Amino acid sequence: MNAGLERLVYESRATGSTGSLTNLVTILAESQRNNDRDGLTGVLAAHGERYIQVIEGPPATLDNLLKRLNGDRRHRDVSIIGREPIPARRFEGWTMASARISPAQAVTLDRLIEAEDPTADRIVDLLSEALDVASVN
Repeated sequence: MNAGLERLVYESRATGSTGSLTNLVTILAESQRNNDRDGLTGVLAAHGERYIQVIEGPPATLDNLLKRLNGDRRHRDVSIIGREPIPARRFEGWTMASARISPAQAVTLDRLIEAEDPTADRIVDLLSEALDVASVN
């Protein structure tokens, strides 16, 4: 196991429209540039009026990212769903992928996010599945 890697799963409330292609492209481009510089990988989903993100990397780098996220005006109410050590990256090669949530996945994602105790692993699986489907289409 690589003791120097962690996975962070969080959700936040968007302050602008998550349906705006301009907003999403701007966030993805900035995330890709910063994550490439910082050695982070992950996936982002804009869903409803939320951002759901999975980020993988060194613990100290994730701490710095959280500080930046809390000061980012594009969203508010950052809520950590899970953070844990991981043996390997699930999103290797993706400085920041964009997951497209299907209507069927949206129902499941809403249930997962709104649960009293959301399960990070299920959210990671769902975003990975959404990414795989988007890559095929």
